[in-house]
Amino acid sequence: MALATRTDADHNRPGHQRRPPGEPSRKTSRKTPRKTSSIGSLWHSTVGKKAVMAVTGLIMLAYLVAHMFANLKVFFGPDDLNGYAHWLRTLGEPFLPHEWFLWLARVALLTAVVLHAVAAAQLSRRDLAARPRGYAHQRRRASYATRTMRWGGVILALFIVWHILDLTTLTVNERAEPGHPYQNVVATFSTWYGNTIYITAMLALGLHVRHGFWSAAQTLGAGRPRRDKALKMAANTLAALLTCGFIAVPVGVMSGVVS
Repeated sequence: MALATRTDADHNRPGHQRRPPGEPSRKTSRKTPRKTSSIGSLWHSTVGKKAVMAVTGLIMLAYLVAHMFANLKVFFGPDDLNGYAHWLRTLGEPFLPHEWFLWLARVALLTAVVLHAVAAAQLSRRDLAARPRGYAHQRRRASYATRTMRWGGVILALFIVWHILDLTTLTVNERAEPGHPYQNVVATFSTWYGNTIYITAMLALGLHVRHGFWSAAQTLGAGRPRRDKALKMAANTLAALLTCGFIAVPVGVMSGVVS
């Protein structure tokens, strides 16, 4: 009663302002949470990151197929490969300045690679954080390609840096001739380390494509029980063709077919 009496007196003392009915108390008022954009929400979600990986993976896969066919021009002689390289630099002219199409393609591909790698790293951290600890036996992975997916990505990332320094900037290619792609390819695959790095990376690429194609199909909703067998066959076939197609070039140089 004494506490109630003092409270009522405090409210009735001169100068005290009562809170009007319906007005929220200052102590209980909360700030309205900031709204995030739909793109930001998609990126921060696990489903969104998997979708980004699937789409960027398909973009890179399309590039790899085109790049493999271009590389096979080395078997038709220097005129074919060097002529193709020159055509790439003039593609889009006169609408685009010289080499602009090539640089636009490089920027788009680099963006896809970065988004793919960042999404993969963040998903990997989430998977490790959510994995239960203290169990004697770890969960068995579905296949060798699945177990080596993370390491395969690291190998490919390092290879991309090497490949650019080797055949684009010609920094590590000791016998390179600027403006002569055919001669530069022969030069790099005439060394044991050039062949070792390239073939190792292409084997990792085959495993990466095999698992990535299957995962992208599931993420984008193409996977169905009736289609699973066909999708697995398509993934295996595509991975084998890309691996064999890329490795054929250093094998051709080592065997003397390409010289």
